[in-house]
Amino acid sequence: MKIAIIGAGSVGRALGRAWLGAGHELSFGVRDPADPKHRELRESVGKAAGVTAVPAAAAAAEAVVLATPWPATRAAIEAAGDLSGKLVLDCTNPLAPDLSGLTLGHETSGGEQVAAWAPGASVFKAFNSTGFNIMAAPVVDGRRAVMLYCGDDDSRREVVAQLVSDVGFEAVDAGRLAAARLLEPFALLWISLAHRQGLGRDVAFALLRR
Repeated sequence: MKIAIIGAGSVGRALGRAWLGAGHELSFGVRDPADPKHRELRESVGKAAGVTAVPAAAAAAEAVVLATPWPATRAAIEAAGDLSGKLVLDCTNPLAPDLSGLTLGHETSGGEQVAAWAPGASVFKAFNSTGFNIMAAPVVDGRRAVMLYCGDDDSRREVVAQLVSDVGFEAVDAGRLAAARLLEPFALLWISLAHRQGLGRDVAFALLRR
């Protein structure tokens, strides 16, 4: 699959490396491809992935991944242009600046807001509930960490599950896009455990079945 990752931070890089390893075609969409800060990214991905402007990356992709800070997400979507018909994976969380809570919740979610900003796109919330270091190595003590995802397009559910599995997670369908109202606070729980409760970033969630 042709995937465009909007954002070149730690989350985008971790996902990109995993998908390249699984055989997907990849490009990173950034505001200014000529910015020297992207030199290391170019060197790390080599010829396997491109680093280009957001509109070009999104236009050529089948799936667009939003790996941006929440305050930059709307501008990134607008820069991407018409996303109708494309799969959009929303990895963002509408976090308060001090990480004390969420700026959206209960009656809506960041995922639903992304869908409103990208009319006609098939939006799924995914890759929002753990840290980039777990994304880079999702197997912990011999078990795959769980990655919950949700969205409204039933025709794309298997595709999303495969993309989640390609990163190395156990993919678990959490239902419709409105379930992002649950997954975003779930991400806040991971942040609290990792940073406030002193468990550190090398913790992940798993799903047990009897």
